Amino acid sequence: MKQDFFTYQAQTTTHPLALEVSSAEGSYIYSKDGKKYLDFVAGVSACSLGHRHPKVVQAVKNQLDKYLHVMVYGEYIQQPAVELAKLLAAQLPDPLEKTYLTNSGTEAIEGSLKLARRVTGRSEIIAAKHAYHGNTMGSMSVMGYEERKQAFRPLIPDVRFVNFNQTKCLEQITENTAAIILETIQGGAGFIVPREGYLKKVRDRCDQVGALLILDEIQPGFGRTGTLFGFQNYNIIPDVVVMGKGMGGGLPIGAFTASSKMMNLFQDHPKLGHITTFGGNPVIAAAALATLQEITESDVMAEALEKEKLIRSLLVHPLIKEVRGLGLMLAFLTPSAEITNKTVLKSQEKGLILFWLLFEPKAIRITPPLTISKEEISEGCKIILDVLDQIQKETGTL
Repeated sequence: MKQDFFTYQAQTTTHPLALEVSSAEGSYIYSKDGKKYLDFVAGVSACSLGHRHPKVVQAVKNQLDKYLHVMVYGEYIQQPAVELAKLLAAQLPDPLEKTYLTNSGTEAIEGSLKLARRVTGRSEIIAAKHAYHGNTMGSMSVMGYEERKQAFRPLIPDVRFVNFNQTKCLEQITENTAAIILETIQGGAGFIVPREGYLKKVRDRCDQVGALLILDEIQPGFGRTGTLFGFQNYNIIPDVVVMGKGMGGGLPIGAFTASSKMMNLFQDHPKLGHITTFGGNPVIAAAALATLQEITESDVMAEALEKEKLIRSLLVHPLIKEVRGLGLMLAFLTPSAEITNKTVLKSQEKGLILFWLLFEPKAIRITPPLTISKEEISEGCKIILDVLDQIQKETGTL
């Protein structure tokens, strides 16, 4: 199987972790050789309720007995998709009431950028340096990391970049700007949390010049920061909120939500302003609906903040220079990329799954399932500390 993996399946790096998965349940992944791994990554923030949550699995099974794909998005009335969009509207502040369901976060970003241009009649998009919004061509165009996109130019025009958390840059949002797109918490850059008042100042500037504020909640969303969406921690409302990852309980989905007035513009001039074949797939929508119901009806959001406190209290070590993030969207930084690499790899050897961030080579993500227990957190943090002790002893690093 490993040989076939490298022979037939396209790779994204020259050194994938290549863990051969047998099964997964709750906070654990099991390999073909029978080893058990505590998962501190959750499929890169995707498995909000852990692996194979029983309510998600049951929702999928129930829908499998009814129908699978029947028609392209937006034509037929399919109960799981309608109920999911309705529940999202109930959980979001006005005027965020109409949702377009897609197959992934990056597709939702593409749709939100098109919507901003359609609403405003303007072309300029402003994004943040070190931003990551996905890897399709439009999403890559608003990626603030030239090294990752230079090989694929030319990308879409009229994109400008500002520094996240620097209010003096907001003057670049003008009457020519269709939208500014920001991650509520910058993920790939190292889990950078907005400084107090920053997002409010962005909101105010957008209102002054008639630009839209698009917030990318693909990673912070669905309870990871203690609220359903990260922006709800900062007392603002975006014009468009984009979601994905943790939305589907482990299945692929994305979405973007805006006012009905804005979303209705996709219906005409031109017709079919944004289309997808499999968006709103009934099986995926059923899983996402069960996930959203469980997150909003249980205590996992409030518990995320308590678990953050526990992690911060446990991860104290000379080789941990900083812990960033909010709730269960956390990353700790070591003194060097070399130490970070050793920590990830040695932790996997000891049965703990950690992972890197895209643009910050010294950071290690901790984004476990929201359902992870405090005992499991303590178990995982002990492995991290043991590994760091080992690295410190081997390298003499202080």
